[in-house]
Amino acid sequence: MKGQVKHHEDTALINLGGGTTRRILAYDDALMAVEVAFETGAEGAVHTHPHTQMSYVLEGRFSYSVEGEAVELKKGDSIVVPSGLAHGTVCLEKGVLLDVFNPKRDDFLK
Repeated sequence: MKGQVKHHEDTALINLGGGTTRRILAYDDALMAVEVAFETGAEGAVHTHPHTQMSYVLEGRFSYSVEGEAVELKKGDSIVVPSGLAHGTVCLEKGVLLDVFNPKRDDFLK
């Protein structure tokens, strides 16, 4: 096979603390998919990075803010955050996000 295959059971679950875990899925230099699980009330602190990010809600409900403007997202909703904008989330109902980054997040691989 010419593509990359990553089986879920072969990916490490990383405990980020505060009711949040991360699982790095498939990636190459240009693209990275990451599954992030949140307990109700857990937060993804407001931050910036040079990557374009798309978040897709697999489960749960989130208050997602970009540059101080908040929007509520639920299962099936998605958002794109351009490079360099301050963003973060608060989990309103236990859930999971699929985050996709361009390019890959080298900082997640250390």
